[in-house]
Amino acid sequence: MTEDIIIHPIKGRKEKEIPAAGIFLVTPAEANYGQECLLNAGGRRQFLYNSGLAISDDNALFIAGPSVGAPLAVLTMEKLIALGAKRIILFGWCGTIADNLKVGDIVIGNAAISGEGTSRYYQASSPAMPSVSLVHDIEELLSSECLDYSKANVWSTDAPYREDRIFIEKLHRDADVSCVDMEYSALCAVAAFRGIEFAALFLVSDELYRKKWKPGFTSREFRDKSSLLVKLLSDKRVF
Repeated sequence: MTEDIIIHPIKGRKEKEIPAAGIFLVTPAEANYGQECLLNAGGRRQFLYNSGLAISDDNALFIAGPSVGAPLAVLTMEKLIALGAKRIILFGWCGTIADNLKVGDIVIGNAAISGEGTSRYYQASSPAMPSVSLVHDIEELLSSECLDYSKANVWSTDAPYREDRIFIEKLHRDADVSCVDMEYSALCAVAAFRGIEFAALFLVSDELYRKKWKPGFTSREFRDKSSLLVKLLSDKRVF
């Protein structure tokens, strides 16, 4: 079927190209911290309409964000790709619906299961998968720092306040889903559609499998670990 799409993401005539490799940080605090890491090392800011963007001093890495939720994250990724991005690693937080994962555990995204409304406009089949090469790069980075991690299938939702216990238990049982976020499946779909490499690293922020929800994202230990992962990614060794 021939596409008849009205609007296409483009690089504006006065916009600068960005490095091919970059980190996409979902949450505001992490995005601000990551960009400050680059700026403090001599990097520069670059205008990005609906998000923040910093470029390293050697023009080898960008850090973009925040962009919470699939529609905004996709708008941001599409623009990054139009500006020259070809390899993107997402870092964000996720809830876990598997009792073998706890708050503060590190997870690399595996199969992406869509519960959001954006990815269906990009992909013909599901689930979407991350780049094998980038997943390998993330694994090597974590291993070099002696950081334990798991790989897990991730379900993305547009409605975190409507997560139904019976439904997520079925996801865990039938689709081997262990984690929940809001952006991963849509970004996997865009990456596949646009032909770029994409992978995601998550930090478990809350446990959804208990009788009572257990959030952990406000603890000092969690926030310190989240900052540590952002700093590791911003060091450029992952690429």
